[in-house]
Amino acid sequence: MTEPQSLSGSNLEQLGVQRGLAEHLGITFSEASGTRVVAQMPVQPQVHQPFGILHGGASVVLAESVASTGAYLSVRDRGMLAVGLEINANHLRSVASGTVTATGTPIFQGRTTEVWSVEIADERGKLICVSRCTLAIIPRPEGAQPG
Repeated sequence: MTEPQSLSGSNLEQLGVQRGLAEHLGITFSEASGTRVVAQMPVQPQVHQPFGILHGGASVVLAESVASTGAYLSVRDRGMLAVGLEINANHLRSVASGTVTATGTPIFQGRTTEVWSVEIADERGKLICVSRCTLAIIPRPEGAQPG
């Protein structure tokens, strides 16, 4: 396996990664490599469910963004992509404002699959969600750019 690629800051553009939904939700990356990814998301009305707290779906988007970024960084030098196969999430407590931080680390990094664990915490360091994401490692289609 090749050495993982590292990234500091929120500039995923240097990796050629298009931001899409993550950018729409305000997700930024403070650390990213093939062995650890840390990202933040502001908890604002655009990510609330109808009762004014963080929507579980927004937490899942954050978790999959973290896992997918890490898995991609671990395989991109082999000309591969990482695509989500399955994700689960346990929502442990609610949060209505502030910023949440997701930290992802691999549980398993194989030739054709990776499994990542992602913990999402509030500003006090209290866990609000734990997630596990399984990703398929596939060849990058000719001419395709990650996104």
